[in-house]
Amino acid sequence: MTRTTLTGAPLRPTGSVQSIRGSVLDARFEQGVPPINQLLKPVASDSMYVEVVSHLDEKTVRCIGLTSLDGLAEGEELEDLGRPLTAPVGTRNLGRMFNVFGQPIDHKEESLEDEERRNIFQPPLPLNRQTAAQEIFQTGIKAVDVLSPLERGGKGGLFGGAGVGKTVLIMEMIHNMAGVHKGVSLFCGIGERCREGEELYREMRDSGVLDNTVMVYAQMNEPPGARFRVGHVALTMAEFFRDDAGQDVLLLVDNIFRFIQAGMEVSGLLGRLPSRLGYQPTLGTELAELEERITSSRKAAVTSVQAVYVPADDFTDPAAVHTFGHLSSSIVLSRKRAGQGLYPAIDPLKSNSSMLVPEIVGERHYNIARSLRQELAAYEELKDIIAMLGMEELSPDDRRTVHRARRIERFLTQPFTVTEQFTNYEGKQVLLEDALDGFERILNDEFSDRPERDLYMIGTIDEAEKTGGAKESGPEKPETEES
Repeated sequence: MTRTTLTGAPLRPTGSVQSIRGSVLDARFEQGVPPINQLLKPVASDSMYVEVVSHLDEKTVRCIGLTSLDGLAEGEELEDLGRPLTAPVGTRNLGRMFNVFGQPIDHKEESLEDEERRNIFQPPLPLNRQTAAQEIFQTGIKAVDVLSPLERGGKGGLFGGAGVGKTVLIMEMIHNMAGVHKGVSLFCGIGERCREGEELYREMRDSGVLDNTVMVYAQMNEPPGARFRVGHVALTMAEFFRDDAGQDVLLLVDNIFRFIQAGMEVSGLLGRLPSRLGYQPTLGTELAELEERITSSRKAAVTSVQAVYVPADDFTDPAAVHTFGHLSSSIVLSRKRAGQGLYPAIDPLKSNSSMLVPEIVGERHYNIARSLRQELAAYEELKDIIAMLGMEELSPDDRRTVHRARRIERFLTQPFTVTEQFTNYEGKQVLLEDALDGFERILNDEFSDRPERDLYMIGTIDEAEKTGGAKESGPEKPETEES
């Protein structure tokens, strides 16, 4: 006989806590054992949630805590909520910040309780609804679009430590996404420090990009279950804008390694036998479940830029190997270039993209990018000679290479809209065609008679012709010095 409330509504199945070990909980249900991924909560608490991750037998389930389980005791009653974790979707999410439960955490008064909610465990877009065409996703940033172009509906990796301009690059991409693509941006913080989240929120608000952005966070101090699920929450919100609103979405994830790390913690808590270097045996599957949802449909696309931490700089680490398999481009930020004032501090020799082939970007773009790398690589090899002997010991051809490469380095810099208040440079967005024209003219030595500073912190190459050598700022150094 089904139990009912006083109003006649059926009661949800309830079970009792059998054991608790940290964030892991075993519960017994005499009737109606909840399925995998079902959300449960203690009857006596409104702020404690666990998720079913496995069935131990026909009446016992093992759960992982999405919140702290402090204060929960054996024998307490658990309520089956009848659904998995859900996320609110809709345009009202713009400008807001959420936690893993889809609850606003920005202290704004507007309530989102009546907004539609969807299951976070959505399958990837079927192949017959995906587009097979490979397109460039233009960011308006010269160094990215020319040397390591992003794929529309693809994944790009952003490699960089603290203080090299990673957050600024992310904010500029969000700004350009709203202005050029008329799309929305979604920032997913996995295992973020509360300081980083608060600073990013404040900087986005002050620079005017927050109104076209949704932010989802699971902080570093939260249980691994929450950090492990927040990526799926963000993707569910992103898929609404792609499939329902028909808008392109830029999904920024910081940091994808912390997603893998959270999965490793969950696996260890569940007592699963680890594989190589202590990683979970299900690493490949769990990462693919997240990454394969990032794709483009015929109407719009979800394009992702993911910060990637490489443990101990070991690129053979299983976490790095599995992540690289999903990325179509890699953007590497250099502390050395940041120290020279060359912003964005993207390393043009270490950054690369699988999109940079003639069949996709065209022969002209491919040849210009290859020539740029050749000039910069030759300059890198000559730096030791310049440092020891000076420019005078170089051959005329090598001198021309150095002069050309230094002008290329300056033209790779670009003023950003989100940093106008700090640099006093007006922000510039540069179309790919204009960027290619500029680099082509530098390679043809059209600017060999102009000071390097004329090419520093400008948008298109036409701006260098208008300066007339009058610009005073910039990191120009004597030609005989290594910069």
